[in-house]
Amino acid sequence: MTVFKARIAAAAGLGALLLTGCGNNPTTPAPAPTSGRVTSATTGGPTPQATGSSSPSAAAPTAAPTVAPTESNPPGDIPDTQVYVPFTPSGARVSVKVPEGWARSTMGGSTVFSDKLNRIEVHLLKATTAPTTSTVMSVDVPRLRSSVPKFASPKVTTISRAGGPVVLLTYQGDSAVDPVTGKVVRDAFERYSYVRAGTRVDLTLSGPVNADNVDPWRTVSDSLRSTS
Repeated sequence: MTVFKARIAAAAGLGALLLTGCGNNPTTPAPAPTSGRVTSATTGGPTPQATGSSSPSAAAPTAAPTVAPTESNPPGDIPDTQVYVPFTPSGARVSVKVPEGWARSTMGGSTVFSDKLNRIEVHLLKATTAPTTSTVMSVDVPRLRSSVPKFASPKVTTISRAGGPVVLLTYQGDSAVDPVTGKVVRDAFERYSYVRAGTRVDLTLSGPVNADNVDPWRTVSDSLRSTS
C-alpha cells in the first residue's frame, strides 16, 4: 500500500512539472498587436505602399476647373467715358465725330474705325440726289445681302438726326472671322445714308447684337455735319 501511494505522488509531481514548462514565462513581455496597415509609427519611416495599391495623389479627387467671372456688361459695350473727336475725310466737305483712340484704316472711299468688337465705317461717293427708303431697299439691300455673311432682318426707315433727315437701314450679319481666336460674332448694323454738299455719306455702325451702344451710336450719327 505504501508503494502504491508513492507512485501516485510521483505521477502528480511529474504532471505539475509538465504544466509549468508549457506555460508563459512571466518575465517575457507579450508581443504588441499589429493591424493590417504599416505606418511610420511602427517602422520609424515613411509608410510603404502595398503592391498594386494607388498612391495618395492618384486617389485624390480632381479639382474643378476655375470658372471665369460673369462680365457685368455684354461684350462690345462702349464705355460711357469714351471721348469723341471730329474726323474729316480727305477731299470731303463733311465732318463726323468718332471715338478717340480707335484703330483707323482706309481703303478706297471707305475709312474704318474699330476697337475690339465694334466698328464704324464712313463711306463716301459722289451723289446729287438723296437716298430714299425705296432706293435703299431696292438697290442697297440686295448688294449687302450678297456681301455680308448671313445677312438678315433688313428694315428701312426715315428718321431725324441733328444734321437733318436721314435714311436708316438696320440689319444683322456675321462679323469677319477673328484671325486670332477664329471666332465669329453676330453683329447688329445701323447704316445711315446722307447727302451733304454733293457727297453721299453712308455711315455704318456695327457691334455685337447684345451690346448696349444706343448712346454712343446716337452721338456719332448726330454729329455728321457739312463743313462747306
